[in-house]
Amino acid sequence: MPNENTKANSSVKAKIQRFGSYLSGMIMPNIGAFIAWGIITALFIETGWLPNENLVQLVDPMIIYLLPLLIAFTGGRMVYDIRGGVVGATAAMGVIVGADIPMFIGAMIMGPLGGYAIKKVDQLFEGKVRSGFEMLVNNFTAGFVGLILTILAYVGIGPVVLAFNGVLAAGVRVIVDAGMLPLASIFVEPAKILFLNNAINHGILGPLGIQEATETGKSILFMLESNPGPGLGILLAFMVFGKGAAKYSSGGAAVIHFVGGIHEIYFPYVLMKPMLLLAAIAGGMSGVFTFLLFNVGLVAVPSPGSIVAYMLMTPRGDHLGVILGIIVATAVSFAVASLILKRSTDEDQELEEATSKMEAMKGKRSSVAGALKSDSEEATITPYQVGTIDRDQVKKIVFACDAGMGSSAMGASILKNKVTKAGLSIEVTNKAINQIPDDADLIITHKDLTDRARAKQPNKAHISVENFMNGAKYDEIVNELKGDD
Repeated sequence: MPNENTKANSSVKAKIQRFGSYLSGMIMPNIGAFIAWGIITALFIETGWLPNENLVQLVDPMIIYLLPLLIAFTGGRMVYDIRGGVVGATAAMGVIVGADIPMFIGAMIMGPLGGYAIKKVDQLFEGKVRSGFEMLVNNFTAGFVGLILTILAYVGIGPVVLAFNGVLAAGVRVIVDAGMLPLASIFVEPAKILFLNNAINHGILGPLGIQEATETGKSILFMLESNPGPGLGILLAFMVFGKGAAKYSSGGAAVIHFVGGIHEIYFPYVLMKPMLLLAAIAGGMSGVFTFLLFNVGLVAVPSPGSIVAYMLMTPRGDHLGVILGIIVATAVSFAVASLILKRSTDEDQELEEATSKMEAMKGKRSSVAGALKSDSEEATITPYQVGTIDRDQVKKIVFACDAGMGSSAMGASILKNKVTKAGLSIEVTNKAINQIPDDADLIITHKDLTDRARAKQPNKAHISVENFMNGAKYDEIVNELKGDD
């Protein structure tokens, strides 16, 4: 029975992880558009930095049409490439026009649904279309599927999503009015360290926050999960009271976390001593309480959760309150974490072990936190290679990860510098696994993601690495491409 329960729990966790990853996959590629909208809002609305009655007209069309359509297109494309994206975006117009609020949740539903529907229709007609009629059939099937789904979304799905959104918004409003919003940190902070951060942030808090921001010009909901203060306080405590590798690595981790906005770098430190969850929760609650006290918010999602993104997304007049909220969260988290570290009599758990534990709990490897592992461990691992690298044919190398952003972007940056210094004319880029381009000659993934990459591009050369920040592995790749022994 225990084994069956363990398998069942693992299956449920995996499904939740995939759900969160899928939500993130629809939102993350479009964060730039959200930031553009946020800056336009912060600058040109009546209470903005540079009020402009002409440019302010960009605000509503972008939030009502552009952003939901981008999400729907991305969701449809994840299911069935460009064709799926087009039908998904078309279908999303039904929920967009049928509602008086920004329909992000509706777009997250209709985008993938549109991609799935046209994929099935294409499979139905595959091999049954006479030569010369392919374009006609392709265009009209996409048109009719988009038509049907748009009407269905307008009549049926839109009202349901609108009602659901209203319930969520009302629930959040009750919590805010009752002054209980700080209690959300009890759930948010542990979820960040486990695996639910994407589902919570991009699936619930983000859409509700954007809806509130369109009404009031800002929202505190953007800051519940993204506040860098709690993590910074824990890392600072390790700098002062930590031991061994944890103490010496915490300084660099603090910079990556606070300035780079990559929060997963501090997760292994918490998992070394699970009691530090109390520090994260206390810091999160105190930060939210300070934000409420000063009645501050952000105009859009701060992604990544960096102090730089926070300052850019803060509306005029709110900077003091936002900064104080981050400082208070950091101070409280530091105080609680310091108390826990000073009173700890247990022998410290190795940071590497904690990193592995974190990766297991998240259900995937963390290439950022993986940088905390020792060099000796990495040196003993030989990259798993699929296919044969034809060095004369490699013109494009693609790093691929779940979202195609933080982790793979850093790996691509490292290899790009090495390729440039080696004098090789090779393009190095990063993509989400679902968006690996057909012109990729060599695909680099974490070893736990290689099978997914192979399924996407089975005829390409694949290399697996233990983490994206291990420069020694990239030296081996560059030497092989140069033909050095």
